[in-house]
Amino acid sequence: MRHRVVVTRPELPGTGIARLAGSADVEVSVRQSHDPTTAEELRRLVAGAAAVVATGMDRFDAGALDAADRLRVLATTSVGVDHIDLAAASARDVVVTNTPDVLVESCADHAFGLLLAARRRIAETDRAVRAGAWRRHTMHDWLGEDVHGRQLGLIGFGAIAAAVARRARGFAMDVVHHDRSHSTSHHSRWVPLDELLRTSDIVSLHVPLTAETEHLIDARALALMRPTATLVNTARGAVVDTGALIAALRAGRLQSAGLDVVEGEPMSDPSHPLLALDNVVVTPHAASATLTARSAMVDRAIDNVLAVLRGRQAPDRVAAFPDAQAGR
Repeated sequence: MRHRVVVTRPELPGTGIARLAGSADVEVSVRQSHDPTTAEELRRLVAGAAAVVATGMDRFDAGALDAADRLRVLATTSVGVDHIDLAAASARDVVVTNTPDVLVESCADHAFGLLLAARRRIAETDRAVRAGAWRRHTMHDWLGEDVHGRQLGLIGFGAIAAAVARRARGFAMDVVHHDRSHSTSHHSRWVPLDELLRTSDIVSLHVPLTAETEHLIDARALALMRPTATLVNTARGAVVDTGALIAALRAGRLQSAGLDVVEGEPMSDPSHPLLALDNVVVTPHAASATLTARSAMVDRAIDNVLAVLRGRQAPDRVAAFPDAQAGR
């Protein structure tokens, strides 16, 4: 029996979808936009499917899961699963899977790139040169903050944070971290959250989005940070209170921010107040955007789909209530 499998986005990289088509009847959405699929579109698409390969832009609430009345497995090509109602999926006996591990190193590279770009004003000075502002040499223009020898604070200490910590050692950085499991590492030491915020020159976020971590970095947290500090977010946009961050950056209470994620993605409005700030670097949720990593993410999702459809255990099944393993 060939199962119907729906792929919610066209042009997924790699050969995974072609491999899937050898074992199932694959229907790929014709939607060309990168905008989120509407609830009505998603319900129509997934009706009758035995499996769905989705992305982090597809929101599966109880209504979408009800529409997928024959669904056995929902495989997202992301690590984060905050776009899926896991309790509703569990109640309907739908296996939810994600793609851990395969994007760790690429995301760590990107986090460190944001750290350097923001702290050393690389994006800002590139824009200035393109605008014709490089007319003389002075000792006081374009002064950033050092990275080498400074303290890096990691909030959450999963695989990506640990990979960032390894990179930081090459910059002779002192690395500390905070998570609620008090993880130990040769590359970092655990400290209380407030101490991390007060003492770190760079704070990098690596927690999942849960009820506990939403707006974890709020006005109070930002007020604890040094005015010469840099905030890096490659986790989820809503972990940071955007309004509070803008206020801190405008007032000079924070040196800079490097953001790969923002609240209310995608950010398509060029007049967004974050984009008016020279001391912010923003990338479009692109931390895993290498051909190798993205292809591996799709392959991992396909592996999970095929395992479930063949009656085996999914390698990357997500717990129904993952808040207990949140990175904080």
